[in-house]
Amino acid sequence: MTTMTTGQTLAAIAVMAVVTFLTRALPFLLFDRGGEPPKVVLYLGRVLPPAVIAMLIVYCLKGVSFATPAGWVPALLASAAAVLLHLWKGNDLLSIFGATVLYMVLVQGVFN
Repeated sequence: MTTMTTGQTLAAIAVMAVVTFLTRALPFLLFDRGGEPPKVVLYLGRVLPPAVIAMLIVYCLKGVSFATPAGWVPALLASAAAVLLHLWKGNDLLSIFGATVLYMVLVQGVFN
């Protein structure tokens, strides 16, 4: 493996800084016209969050084994806890952390 010279390192850092700045500034430059955002942005803002949550649920539960209760009961109880905590408090972090703690307690302690 070859090492980069000081000039190459500085050039790489400069390119990364410019790209990072542009990715952060571009939405403001494109959509900040002082009025309503474009309809497509409003549509995506409405439909993407539930779609992402659905994909995360499928991803998290895809490896659950239904062969024994130890495979699916912790996942089901933790999922239910996440839903109930979110309906009760409406706090994303509380729902995530509470369900994760419950899942780990069940997997490590109860269904060990």
